[in-house]
Amino acid sequence: MSKAVLDAVRDLLPQFRERADEAERLRVVPESSVKDLEASGFFRLLQPKRFDGLESDPVDFYTAVRMIASACGSTGWVASVLGVHPWQVALFHETAQQAVWGEDTTTRLSSSYAPTGKALQVEGGYQLSGRWSFSSGCDHATWVLLGGLVSNDEGQIVDFKTFLVPRADYAIEDVWNVVGLRGTGSNDIVVDDVFVPTEFTLSMSDTGRCFGPGQEQNTSDLYKLPFHSIFTSTITAPIVGMASGAYDEHVEMQRKRVRAAYIAEKAVNDPFASVRIARASSEIDAAWALLMNNVRELQDVVAKGEKIPLSLRLKVRRDQVIGTERAVSAIDTLFEASGGRALAEGTYLQRAWRDAHAGRVHAANDPERALVMYGSLEFGQKIDPGMY
Repeated sequence: MSKAVLDAVRDLLPQFRERADEAERLRVVPESSVKDLEASGFFRLLQPKRFDGLESDPVDFYTAVRMIASACGSTGWVASVLGVHPWQVALFHETAQQAVWGEDTTTRLSSSYAPTGKALQVEGGYQLSGRWSFSSGCDHATWVLLGGLVSNDEGQIVDFKTFLVPRADYAIEDVWNVVGLRGTGSNDIVVDDVFVPTEFTLSMSDTGRCFGPGQEQNTSDLYKLPFHSIFTSTITAPIVGMASGAYDEHVEMQRKRVRAAYIAEKAVNDPFASVRIARASSEIDAAWALLMNNVRELQDVVAKGEKIPLSLRLKVRRDQVIGTERAVSAIDTLFEASGGRALAEGTYLQRAWRDAHAGRVHAANDPERALVMYGSLEFGQKIDPGMY
């Protein structure tokens, strides 16, 4: 089934390219593109089979995301973010899963995981309040996953949880006026003293050890992979896709380009131009190969029934953040070598340059924090696995 989805997504790429300007103008992915993705089966790739999902290989999911982003960065970003949330919902208590999918298995969710909200422990659950930013694709979702710090009656922080909240219990504030990833509609979510039952929460300490109560019903190895490995790769995959799209357009441009400043020399005869695309393509290939190889390593460990070592989890993060750096660097190289025509509105290259740099500032792409953890472990220092 995954192959059918990948084939369907591939067929949609021309439409996504045509709607890229519309996405920027609307500041949200066009509804027609979301409907096309739904019809293709994309949003079901990581969803449990018992809720009409496919429980597909995550590599297939990331491959689809890369293709989509190669046509439109904003569409690829939103597809990746919305598409990964069924994987996390599968870890929640059965009550929450039924609330999301029991009546409609096409339900979509957005998210904002930074713990900017506060939750007070009360009988049977939590009172949640706060404002969360950067909830990509929230206009296309009817539930949201929100990060929040849990306080007890004495005001002490006792947990960091993800809260599952239905659309009726939150407001969306339109604040998304930006220069990159303009079409993602990454607006603010506002919650004002809403009760969230315990069954609709998931502790980050549990996900940190690859556990969730939903594993009792969803027994596939897919749902035993590390939360932060899956989610950070979800952020890098579309950026690699943007680099792939930028590469294709750059090569096509250069085939037709004549460099007037060099006595009408054809760009294809410029050896330096050839070197640049060789370097850029190698960076893109390296980013993708390591990203997918690490997913395979995680899967192999889970398939053996073994605990995933911290060293592997930190390697995943190492290669994920560097993969983003490689993809952005490749786009920079291509953009700088493309000449003035790349600046024109409507070209994929200038949009990819803006979108990739916007994606680069996502918290998941903060290289120093990930790399220092890896290096410290290699030096034999004691490492708190925390959110890795």
